[in-house]
Amino acid sequence: MMAAHANGHPQVKSRFDVAAQVLGFDLWALVADGPLEELNRTQNTQPALLAASVACWDIWRDSGGSAPTLMAGHSFGEYSALVCAGSLAFEEAVELVAARGRLMQEAVPVGVGAMAAVLGLALESLREACMEAAAGEVVECANLNAPGQIVISGHAGAVARASALASQRGAKKIIPLAVSTPIHCALMQPAAQRFEPLIGAAEVRTPNIPVIHNVDVETHSDPEMIRRALLAQFSRPVRWQETIEKFSSSGITRALECGPGKILGPLVRRCIPTIGVGSLGTPEELTTNLLSLNEAGP
Repeated sequence: MMAAHANGHPQVKSRFDVAAQVLGFDLWALVADGPLEELNRTQNTQPALLAASVACWDIWRDSGGSAPTLMAGHSFGEYSALVCAGSLAFEEAVELVAARGRLMQEAVPVGVGAMAAVLGLALESLREACMEAAAGEVVECANLNAPGQIVISGHAGAVARASALASQRGAKKIIPLAVSTPIHCALMQPAAQRFEPLIGAAEVRTPNIPVIHNVDVETHSDPEMIRRALLAQFSRPVRWQETIEKFSSSGITRALECGPGKILGPLVRRCIPTIGVGSLGTPEELTTNLLSLNEAGP
């Protein structure tokens, strides 16, 4: 993660060093050398992704990249977007996401919950399958990623039952996800309750760039509304398809994924094929997108 960028850009190590001071351990060493099982712990993964994403933003802006018209983050990525938009201080965001990850992990014992990606089934049909499969447990549509690509979350048994019903209803593929925490469902409400005083005490400012929030597909300038959206995010679905549709209706014609990997770009294309997508995950991709935007002009 970020090794190629780190070779030529001191912003990467700088962000990870600040995160390490907040967390009390060497986050860059964990990212670079592992062990992988420690990096995969939610309370470590989230600060690492935050530092990586914000470092990509630093490199983009310092290289002459233009500020976007709108921003959004998928689930946890909303914190990265808010930092880049000037709404949250980076240090405070590191503290918040580390606590967020820890509280999510503690809310549901390992093995009790599960998540699965359901491909090729309409949302309403999948919601009906979840309702039928619940049988007193929790299973909900958690990530509304793109047409025909939805993640369900809840108790492991209920997720298995809903997956089977989804297959019977015509889903093309069911992919169990290798996660230990069933996020964006009612099982996260205890974690949200414990997080409330932390986000309530956080200094949140009006973003310099509007950020679309997952829970209501709206932008907010009121800091208290931003706090409420981040709190509600624990147990409510990520409405990513609607977010990208809002990009389109707002006149957005190009989207850049700010962080390592290429997960969101393909989802954007599935939602609105006319939006051009790019990634800032490698130096080559960053250079390509700088040249492309400069040639396109303002």
